[in-house]
Amino acid sequence: MATNRLVPWNRRFPASSPLFGDLQQQINRLFDDAWSGDIAAPQTEGIAHLTPSIDVSETDEAYHIDAELPGADEKDIDVTLTDGVLSLKGEKRIETERKQKNALVKERRYGSFFRSFRLPPEADIDGIQARFDKGVLHVTVPKKPEAKQATRQIEITSP
Repeated sequence: MATNRLVPWNRRFPASSPLFGDLQQQINRLFDDAWSGDIAAPQTEGIAHLTPSIDVSETDEAYHIDAELPGADEKDIDVTLTDGVLSLKGEKRIETERKQKNALVKERRYGSFFRSFRLPPEADIDGIQARFDKGVLHVTVPKKPEAKQATRQIEITSP
């Protein structure tokens, strides 16, 4: 049986030997596109469900969540906490349309977004802070004092 019957032809990944290497590349690309937001809800003239890029990091004192929201306005963003789940939601609204000769050009995406994060038990939910600066939402979730205890070295002994 020909390889191209098992794996559809794709210009990005032409069917070639070994079969499973190409198939793996296609599957990886599918998942990469899905998680990066490239595969979104059907678009209507630039309107889509957006998936902002998120960085989550941890220090000894806190967890930090940074969400890229270029073009969004602070008043269109909501940060909520419900039953230990921190949610970021909002909307990037269409500003104005620019006409260039007889063509209407719209390459930027607009629409709503939603991301949520289950907070760990050591999170101090009363101390959560959020700030919006230059298109990036910064959320800081401090840790409870007992979670900040110093690390101690455990001695290893021989029998």
